Order: sequence, then C-alpha cells, then structure tokens
Amino acid sequence: MSVLARSPADRVIVVGAGVAGLATALRLAPRPVTLITAAPLGAGTATGWAQGGIAAAMGADDAPALHAADTRAAGAGLTEPDVALRVAEAGPGLIDWLVALGTGFDREADGALALGLEAAHSRRRIVRARGDSTGRTVLDALVRVVQATPSIEILVAGLHGLMQDAEGRVRGVVCERDGAAFRLPARAVVLATGGVGALYASTTNPRGALGRGLLAAARAGAALRDLEFVQFHPTAIAAGRDPMPLATEALRGEGARLIDEFGDPVMAGIEGGDLAPRDVVARGIFQALSRGRTVYLDTRGSLGARMLQRFPTVAALCAEAGIDPAVQPIPVRPAAHYHMGGIFVDEAGRSTVPGLWACGEVASTGLHGANRLASNSLLEALAFAPRIAESIGDAPTPASADHPVRLPEIRSPDAAALGKVRGIMERGVGVVRDDAGLTQAVAELADLAAQGSDAAATGLMIARAALDRRESRGAHWRSDYPDPRPARHAVVTPAMADAPRALQELTDA
Repeated sequence: MSVLARSPADRVIVVGAGVAGLATALRLAPRPVTLITAAPLGAGTATGWAQGGIAAAMGADDAPALHAADTRAAGAGLTEPDVALRVAEAGPGLIDWLVALGTGFDREADGALALGLEAAHSRRRIVRARGDSTGRTVLDALVRVVQATPSIEILVAGLHGLMQDAEGRVRGVVCERDGAAFRLPARAVVLATGGVGALYASTTNPRGALGRGLLAAARAGAALRDLEFVQFHPTAIAAGRDPMPLATEALRGEGARLIDEFGDPVMAGIEGGDLAPRDVVARGIFQALSRGRTVYLDTRGSLGARMLQRFPTVAALCAEAGIDPAVQPIPVRPAAHYHMGGIFVDEAGRSTVPGLWACGEVASTGLHGANRLASNSLLEALAFAPRIAESIGDAPTPASADHPVRLPEIRSPDAAALGKVRGIMERGVGVVRDDAGLTQAVAELADLAAQGSDAAATGLMIARAALDRRESRGAHWRSDYPDPRPARHAVVTPAMADAPRALQELTDA
C-alpha cells in the first residue's frame, strides 16, 4: 500500500528522521507509520553530527539518582526532578535496546562499555561509539532497522503545517514536495523536527534546523515553553565553515584545556574550570573574545597524539582546516547548538493540542531546564519514544470528520531574508543579551515575519521570550539583569494565526 493510500484511521505520522523520529516510529510498530523526512533517510539530521555520546548510569560507581542530580544541577532550577529521575532510570535499558538493534558501542578490553567523562557529570557515564561518532553510529543502526520494518513507510517531503478538524484536533499534515503542497491525513502526528540552531549565523546545526516543527505547532495553537533557552556549545571550531564543526566536550573530559593566544587559561578562577556547565564555559569564551582575545582548545601532547584513534571525527575536521592537534591548539568559539525550549509536552509527550505529540529537541519535557547537561539529548529522545507510542496506542480513534485546510502556495525560500534573520539572532539573541539588543531584534524580526519569513517568525518567538525573562538563568544570560529571580517556566500560548501574532499570551507555570 502506498503512503498516500493508507487509511487515516490507522496512520500515525512522524515528522523527522533523527533519533527521536526513528525511535518513535520503531516503538509504534506494528502500527502503520508514515515517517516524513526532509532529506533522504540518514541525512540532514543533527543526530548524525552528535559526537559525545549518550549519558547513562552504567558504571559500578554510578546510579540513576546521581545522573538525575547532575541533570538538575545543570538545569539551573528549571529541571523537573521527577522527569530527570525517570529518564536517568531508563538510560541503562535504552543502551541495551540499542545494542540489541545492532549498535556497536565502544568497549574496554574486558568487554565492558567504555565510559567517558564530560563537563558537569560527576561520574564517567558517557556511552560512545567509534570514539566521537556516536550519533552517526546510532543513526545508522536505527535507519537499518527502520528500513527493515514493514509497518514504516518513508516519505521525503517538507513539513508546511498541520491539519486540524473543526474541534481543533490535529488530523494530519500539509507537506510540500517538488514545489507542490498536499494533505496527508492521520489519526495522530508526532513532531520530531529538531531544533533552531540554523537561525543563528554561528551554529553547529544542519542548515535545515530552522524550527519548522515549532512554528507549525505554534500556528496550531500548541503551548510552547521556555523558548528563550538556547544552548551555545562553547567549542565550535572557528575555521570559517558554516555550519561550524564541533570539537566535542569529551575532549575537555580527557584533559584538553581552554587557553588564549598567550597560553593563559581562559577559565581560571571560574568554578568548575574547563569542566563547568556549558553555559558557564560558553560565557567565559564569549567574554574573552569580547576583550579581543583569541581562544583555543589545547590538545597538544599525548591527547593530540592519540586524537586519530580516540576522536577520529574531530581529527578529520582539524585536518580539513589544516590543523594538527598534536602540535597546534584548535581555535574555538561558542555557536548555537541546542534548544532547551520547545513544544510543551507531558510525561507521555502529548502537547496541549489533541492529536499532537512531540519528541526530542522540538519538545520541552522538563528534563533540560535552563541548560542541557551534555549527552542528555539522545537519551531524552530515546526515553520518550516508547511513552509516546504507548500514549498514541491508548488514544481513541477520532470520531469527527477531517477538516481539510486550504493548500498553500509554495514559495521558494528567501535566502536574503534568512541571512538577515541569522545576523539579527546572532547580534541580539546570542550568548549575552540585554534590553537594547533584544528590543531591536524583536522589531527587526517582526518586520521580516510580516513580510512572510517563517524563519523570522520563529526567531521572533524566541527573541520575545528572551526579552520577557528579566533575569539570568542557565543559557539565558542578561547583562542588564545578571541575577536570578525565583525559578519559573515561561509558557507561551500562541494564537492560531499568522506568525507576527504568534506570541500573544505569557503565563507563569
């Protein structure tokens, strides 16, 4: 049976083919699933670029409670303790599930999993594959199994919006392929569309990471949460590439140090030093750059000498940039990397709109809070996928009829407008923010959104949320409000209307 011929009463649509989408599709089997991917399966997803690994309490000296405590500490008061504990408890079983699917994780000589250390983790708990190619290895394994699963059909198309019935329930998607729009009805939709990093001029994300799923959910009336929290990876390789190559955090866990051009330590005097949480390290590097310094990740010596074996991906990236990490420090700078905010979901991944679920980076589950702990992202997606599948299976089949939406005219993306958006976000909604920069960003993005730029509409939601949060917390740092206020989530209820009106009601939750 073809994708378009499947019965809407049976079909579940999963949008996105990174770890979140693939794991959800597999957990839904044998229920019929249409997996929509913007690029051929295995390409165009941030999962394949994930270097560090998957955090899981697998060591004899570790426990889920310790993992959850580290997650809460990094989350700066906004991580929900019950979510952190449930996800941490699921970690070892999820690693076993991946192994059963054929994922080849690195192991010690005795056969035990090789466990790495990353910033803000109190134990060595980073399960890795092929050194620093964990994301690619996990993605390849999931793709192989998905391709062999008869209940999953693949559709290469772009997401344009969500279909809703007269009661507002999501009943499918509007997609675009070869310049034409078409409807695809379904009983449930899972958005697993990733993050927003490509809205910034400096990013480690694929070019397609523009928050399309986030905007589609907003236009359908779904509540969004904590949009202002964008994590900037501190050590993107500053070698003139777009997107920027990533120097994994695990390098600092293995002894690499951050220095300036004089060899002085960048993180001297800062609690945690080179292994402080990502937001702290990113600000330390940003402030050094603002003072006119150049920042390097120093792997010279024994670490650099074994880079090709332990960190082959970084070694290859350095070679492409003409850098020998055994004798030369690696120039680095912060870059937009991960969005902690997203579609507000419950413990089963349900959004506030019936018929719509979200998994992975596009979702706000309560795990990451204001600052994601390293290597918790793949874990979160894997942990929520079975919950989402169970929730969809328990949901009753909608009785109301489909309410077909008018098919839009598909326009070619405006490269000039996107370039403007990326510059605005970089200047005004970056590592360090203030009222003047955010106010200007909101005004400029609102103008571009009114002209029809979806990228501007998504950036506008983030900028407005950042302007409204008058404190510094985790990855959101306001130079004009450097102190934290009582911890609160910011829940946004968008209007079911055009993007310039997408941020209509702000409530504290």
